[in-house]
Amino acid sequence: MLGKYLLRRVGQALIVLVLIACTNFAIINMAPGDVVDVLAGESGAADDAYLAQLREQFGLDQPKPVQLLNYLKNLAQLNLGQSFRYNMPVFDLIVGRLPATLLLMASALGLALLGGVVFGVAAARKPGSIRDSLISTLALLAYSTPLFWAGLMLIVVLSVKLGLLPSNGMQTIGGPTGIVAVTLDILRHLIMPAVTLALFYMATYVRLMRASMLEVYGMDFVRAAKAKGLTTNEVAYRHVVPNSILPLVSLFGVQLGSVLGGSVVVEVVFGWPGLGTLAYDALFQRDFNLLMGILFMSSILVVIINLQVDLLYSWLDPRIEVGL
Repeated sequence: MLGKYLLRRVGQALIVLVLIACTNFAIINMAPGDVVDVLAGESGAADDAYLAQLREQFGLDQPKPVQLLNYLKNLAQLNLGQSFRYNMPVFDLIVGRLPATLLLMASALGLALLGGVVFGVAAARKPGSIRDSLISTLALLAYSTPLFWAGLMLIVVLSVKLGLLPSNGMQTIGGPTGIVAVTLDILRHLIMPAVTLALFYMATYVRLMRASMLEVYGMDFVRAAKAKGLTTNEVAYRHVVPNSILPLVSLFGVQLGSVLGGSVVVEVVFGWPGLGTLAYDALFQRDFNLLMGILFMSSILVVIINLQVDLLYSWLDPRIEVGL
């Protein structure tokens, strides 16, 4: 049953990835200009013959349908092409930057989930109280605050004013060399970007967890648990919280794409050397091969994690069969 489910999901994922690749190609090639225009602008001047030669060299002189077919053929061979700007394979560039983005995403989502569950439970345990009102107000404030503004404010307060945390990069240039010292240095650089990216999603999880718990509190099995003489804490943590956390798992899978999008803003603000800053540079340099490679690899990452979330959901709720 599980094998058939995985086989079906893999087939669906392949179709989705092909459609994503075609969409990325179409949207990116609708933008004016290309890498040849950038190279001509940097050189100061170039005649039409030189521009035509460059476009032939990069394969940009062919019709768009032919370029798309060549692009899909290369993807089928796991070839993402060559970066015009960096003069190296796109795959190597992405692999080099991917760990930084994964570290930022994992830290932010872990912090958001943990904070969302803790504060959501705290608010739902005493609805209408001062604690509930305070948590709900702070969650609404965090939800409505733009990521770039929150990041800039953290830099101003914690880095510029107090000097507690570094404001740029992933490591201190010429900094410590020991494993423990390097790890601590990376963690110090990670705190502000992770908190900035986590704020919006934590606010979402707090509100969802609170609403889900209040709904579960009104169900029959909770009233039965109370009638059996279980304490308030036993009812909350043995029955209500496990059943209330399932919607968070579903939302977690849905939001992965937006987390990647948010990480672009956060990485640019903090100079974090991940896929976000790489995509930002590729866009302004018209390095379309690199940009499409980043978008495609990001899509693969989202599809894989969504599949894992589905399996986790079925594990958390045994009533759900993944084979259905």
